[in-house]
Amino acid sequence: MNDNTLENVLVLADGDSKEDDGQDQKPKIPAEVPVLPVRDIVVFNYMILPLFVGREKSVAAVEAALAGDRHILILTQKDESVDEPGTGDLYEVGTVGLIMRMLKMPDGRLKILVQGLSRARAAEFTAQEPALTARIELIEEPQVAELTSEHEALVRAAKEQSEQIMNLRGISSPDIMGVLSSVDDPGRLADLVASNLRMKVADAQGILACVDPIERLRLVNTQLAKEVEVAAMQAKIQGMAKEGMDKAQKDYFLREQMKAIRRELGDGADDAEELDELRAALAKAAPPEEVMREAEKQLKRLASMHQDSSEATVIRTYLDWIVELPWNRQTRDRLDIGKAEKILDEDHYDLSKVKERILEYLSVRKLNPKMKGPILCFVGPPGVGKTSLGRSIARALGRKFHRMSLGGMRDEAEIRGHRRTYIGAMPGRIIQGLKQTGSRNPVFMLDEIDKLGADFRGDPSSALLEVLDPEQNNSFTDHYMNAPFDLSKVMFICTANTLDTVPAPLLDRMETIRIPGYTEHEKIKIARRYLLPRQAAENGLRLRELQLSDPVLAKIVREYTREAGLRNLEREVGSICRKLARRKAEGQKGPFRVTAAAVEKFLGPPRMRDDALEASLPPGVALGLAWTPFGGEILHIEVQAMPGKGKLTLTGQLGEVMKESAQAALSYARARARQFGLDPEFTEKMDIHIHVPAGATPKDGPSAGVTLVTALVSALTDTPVCGDVCMTGEVTLRGRVLPVGGIKEKILAAVAHGMTTVIIPKDNEHNLVDIPAELRRRITVRPVELIDEVWPLACRSEPGAEAPAAPKAPAKTKAPAKAGAKPRAQRKPAAS
Repeated sequence: MNDNTLENVLVLADGDSKEDDGQDQKPKIPAEVPVLPVRDIVVFNYMILPLFVGREKSVAAVEAALAGDRHILILTQKDESVDEPGTGDLYEVGTVGLIMRMLKMPDGRLKILVQGLSRARAAEFTAQEPALTARIELIEEPQVAELTSEHEALVRAAKEQSEQIMNLRGISSPDIMGVLSSVDDPGRLADLVASNLRMKVADAQGILACVDPIERLRLVNTQLAKEVEVAAMQAKIQGMAKEGMDKAQKDYFLREQMKAIRRELGDGADDAEELDELRAALAKAAPPEEVMREAEKQLKRLASMHQDSSEATVIRTYLDWIVELPWNRQTRDRLDIGKAEKILDEDHYDLSKVKERILEYLSVRKLNPKMKGPILCFVGPPGVGKTSLGRSIARALGRKFHRMSLGGMRDEAEIRGHRRTYIGAMPGRIIQGLKQTGSRNPVFMLDEIDKLGADFRGDPSSALLEVLDPEQNNSFTDHYMNAPFDLSKVMFICTANTLDTVPAPLLDRMETIRIPGYTEHEKIKIARRYLLPRQAAENGLRLRELQLSDPVLAKIVREYTREAGLRNLEREVGSICRKLARRKAEGQKGPFRVTAAAVEKFLGPPRMRDDALEASLPPGVALGLAWTPFGGEILHIEVQAMPGKGKLTLTGQLGEVMKESAQAALSYARARARQFGLDPEFTEKMDIHIHVPAGATPKDGPSAGVTLVTALVSALTDTPVCGDVCMTGEVTLRGRVLPVGGIKEKILAAVAHGMTTVIIPKDNEHNLVDIPAELRRRITVRPVELIDEVWPLACRSEPGAEAPAAPKAPAKTKAPAKAGAKPRAQRKPAAS
């Protein structure tokens, strides 16, 4: 309902009371009256409203009415845009009104107060000038004799919907509701409500022209239903807008308070100063032109938005990243080759290949300053010093060092960064690392590259293809920065325990340097030079207070820390230092001498037992060598032959390759049965069981082929193999021994377990160059080309003795041993 609802309703109520008090006092309406055209309004009976009159003919009509009995016919224009309406531009039905008051305005217009008296139809227009005049026909409204239930429902609906509209629009007045409740006549109620509804002119004119009061009330109810729906939606929108406006006003008020507090404390510059500081920082950072254009674009956006908005925070963070990245800052390389070599020797013992490669890089860098950074990959077991070697290289070069662990990484965004589409987005860890170092040419270590993962968020290894490609990384684009950054000056160093899980395209981009492990001699030297001083200092001891001889260190290495690396060795040395630190804290005076007996007291009984080193092995047992990501290992292979029907059983969690090697070994033994003194049809009379102990550990690979053949022939011929001989190599059906990998790690394991002889494929002889001379002096390496050469070497009676010929065992299966006979495991070798 309109804003002047209260006034109109009360006025109509006054009209009701006047009519009720005496209808005979109602002025008589003449048959011919002046006509007042009005725009966008329809006047109903007993409605009192002010009208502003300004058109010439309209002013003349008002003056004519005032000159007479003050009656005037009010007709609504069909088109409100017509300034000079004719008779055809006006609706036929209107309302005869009484001019109650008139006031002349300063601008020449008239303001009149008019009350509607009765509906009327303009039967004929009698004059055009100076004002419109018409002969009218009053429209008498039929009286409703009796209200039916339908009529009563229409009346109640009109009242309830009117009340609902007023409530939705916040108009709560008992007077209005009292007036509505007092009107029971359908026609009068329809006029009362229609005069206060917001309707289109055509709809209001339709209600005015409707003579039947019941039908008119139906039309009003229809308009009321529409108005209720509109009012409800309007109230909802206004409520939402008010909530948003209240929050915005509250936020604005709080921000202004914060600004005032900052100004009082002097803790921050205003927005203009902050933008000036950003511009100055960008100019100082001097990023490339493409990056500078993007930064200036974002700076303009920042200047045009509220500084406390979330988007402004994102832009400000982005600009901070651009300012802080080392676009042109880099450290100067230390190109003194002798000094760099001295630093490398101070930090690490041996590792000649790695040191030689770094010195080569420095030499080339000295001759060609524009060379790109190398991409190295250190491969070796845990604890051999791959990560610490990266730090040592950075110190030798005089560069910053940053380490990034790739173990378990599954999200590509960790490398390329998150797109700048939400609050909290960040660059990838490559860009973060460069920001932390503050240099564009650091030594950047990518640790555990063999443990990268992949899932629905992407494949980090694919993202690293661009990072580790010297032809592409000069324009590496992070998703967050959305601008290229030159990584060609960065020296990337990757580490891995194994290369089996590294994708081939990624491996192709790296220069691989293997660090297989340390010999016992090297471990003693490293412990003496590095581990003891460090652990003594960490535990509050002076180095001169700690006395450990080389034999004692050798005992710790041999009996407590059988590994390729040094972590367990340092852990055990640290344990001894803690025991001595307690003695010192209790008041004992040093120096503290640690003997072999004291080692067992401090560390407990030896954990590693040389079970592989025996004078002789039971028939059917041979010692092989295996490679693992943690170094080399001794592998026991056991074969048991028993009466049966030729069944072959394989146990010990063998992989497919080892199973195939076992089948090949059996086929080779069958083919060489007569040479070994066996019945050619032994497979039809015997079952063979091949087992590799430590059954809980999966095993696979081709290196056990030679060992499987040796153990199988030993079992079939009942001939034991020497306990200090181990072997490795792949075997073919024709008896050739093929080369295998991990020779250095395997020989290290053989020496650590006290082996004296190791048999390797002849094609692996070139790998002996990597074996330290000290290690080669402690073990005899026998290269073989054919499997026939293995058996004499494996069955010699003692080291250095002449190898016997192949044994001639009986073709038939031996009878069970008599009671009292020695067990086969304790018999002497047949060759002796």
